[in-house]
Amino acid sequence: MKNLIDLHVHTISSGHAYSTVLENVAYAQNIQLKYLGMSDHAPDMPGTAHIFHFNNLSCLPDNFDTVRLLKGVELNILNENADIDLKESTLKNLDYAIASIHTPCFTGNDITNTYLKACDNKYITILGHIENGRYLCDFDAVCAYAAKTHTIIELNDSSLKPHSSRLDADIHMPELLAACKKHGTYVLVGSDAHFAYDIANFTLVEELIEKYAFPKELIVNYHEELIERFILKKAKRNLK
Repeated sequence: MKNLIDLHVHTISSGHAYSTVLENVAYAQNIQLKYLGMSDHAPDMPGTAHIFHFNNLSCLPDNFDTVRLLKGVELNILNENADIDLKESTLKNLDYAIASIHTPCFTGNDITNTYLKACDNKYITILGHIENGRYLCDFDAVCAYAAKTHTIIELNDSSLKPHSSRLDADIHMPELLAACKKHGTYVLVGSDAHFAYDIANFTLVEELIEKYAFPKELIVNYHEELIERFILKKAKRNLK
């Protein structure tokens, strides 16, 4: 099936990524990607964009010829209460938000309840790289609640790369796939690209999807109607 979307993509505004918006768009056009996301790290990540970056994203066009640019953020989950580092006044004007735990920004131990509380936030569209063994959760509990709250679970291709700082993702990703399959939880494959040439490079995740026969109907990337329902219509916000 053809992939239509990559929402987990960074630009130079993240501070440790290496491509501009236009370089990302050009590469997305080259590979015939329909939807391209901008999800730079939110302000609590060291070296990343100021809040003005996120407040001013509306100045960018929504469409670049064949590519639709979706303006989002990768939020930092800060603590066990699932507090995040952008306010509602900013989030309500973005197309989507990924929420992730990053070591420089997070304080806490109860990872499962942290993710459950994050699912209750109507502005959090996607939970990012929860297969990271450094912050291991109860996949069964989180995926069941994510299905209930219309929160998408990300399958992060970068987590599976040899240089990744995330622990044992190759072990935990199959467990995550099994929990999503069990509960009918929708997933979104993300590249976590920090350079344009990695956009929509899902090779490692797709190998696991095939190996473990994960249902294609649960993968948002492949279905225009799911992208419309969960991303373009901002489903969680409209339900609450």
